[in-house]
Amino acid sequence: MAKLVFNNKDNAFFQSLKASVDAYFIENKIAKTGDWRLFSKTIILLSSVIGIYLVLMLTNISALPAILLCVLGGLLMAGIGFSVMHDANHGSYSPNSTLNDFLGLSANFLGASSYFWKQKHNIIHHTYTNVDGIDDDIAKSPIIRQCESQKWVPAHKVQHIYMSFAYSLSVIFWVFIMDFTKYFSRKIYTTEAWKLNTKNHIIFWATKIYYITVFMVIPIMVWGWGAWILGYLAANISLGLTLSYVFQLAHVVENTEFEHIALDETKHLESAWAEHELKTTSNFAMNNKLISWFVGGLNFQVEHHLFPKISHVHYPAISKIVQQKCAEFNMPYNYYPTMFSALASHFRVMRDLGKGPGVLNEMQIKAAA
Repeated sequence: MAKLVFNNKDNAFFQSLKASVDAYFIENKIAKTGDWRLFSKTIILLSSVIGIYLVLMLTNISALPAILLCVLGGLLMAGIGFSVMHDANHGSYSPNSTLNDFLGLSANFLGASSYFWKQKHNIIHHTYTNVDGIDDDIAKSPIIRQCESQKWVPAHKVQHIYMSFAYSLSVIFWVFIMDFTKYFSRKIYTTEAWKLNTKNHIIFWATKIYYITVFMVIPIMVWGWGAWILGYLAANISLGLTLSYVFQLAHVVENTEFEHIALDETKHLESAWAEHELKTTSNFAMNNKLISWFVGGLNFQVEHHLFPKISHVHYPAISKIVQQKCAEFNMPYNYYPTMFSALASHFRVMRDLGKGPGVLNEMQIKAAA
């Protein structure tokens, strides 16, 4: 198994940053977990999704409004993933671990496995961000190529055109293929997964049965096969595109870096973990309160990666501290002013990576010169 070792011996930057962030919460007498802003958002999102489902199943609604409701439902389910599931599974929703575990099952409400998500995201992605060979989030080759170290194939020449189609189906693949691959292989990409106990097995299979029943069997009984497939695809395309693009904008853009490690290789980095996170992560649209509300503060990915145990409702406030400390220690602080500029950057990266091995590196060297 690949192993990456960070040089955390002299990490004055993060020690100073953590002390300042801790002082902010102590001085303002507030908890690092969620507050009324997160609780109210949870009620709005969950009740809206359940309400849309009941309208679709219990009322005689015509085709076009039904499709539009499915699209809206997909967007709101993405919001649940960003705001509720994400905070809960990081343990930052509430100081009550039982409540965190319960609300973390909102991943299962969407058809996925919170058990595998915690390993894939909390441990692997947050520790080895943008490390090709370990980070499962960038392990989509050969379908799409997301960094220079990944193998290039001719189809990648047009990946910036077809990647939206791949993103649109990502949740369906996640629910029906990726979760089962992890379950039966007991691996997450190149990393051994935790062992499942009886409770984990029961929750996994109960989730899949629930998902098939609620999102497939019942709607087919109500609407028939044709109408169901249209609505199902509308909701999942909306959900998949939203989830994919928000997470891509955090790491696969022009101002972020990547590492590569071969299978069974042990690699020692000169940088500390916190510095690695700064190099591999980027913010976007930090001043847009509507986007911040909807994406659960994931437009503040720098703050999230440095402090995943702090609820996203506090990221705008602590971002000022992080920026100040980055300037003080001459550390990078990557961001794009708008969501559109971050999207444009992601498309450019994917287009340039598709041109062939080494092309992106050559372009970056020329730009720097």
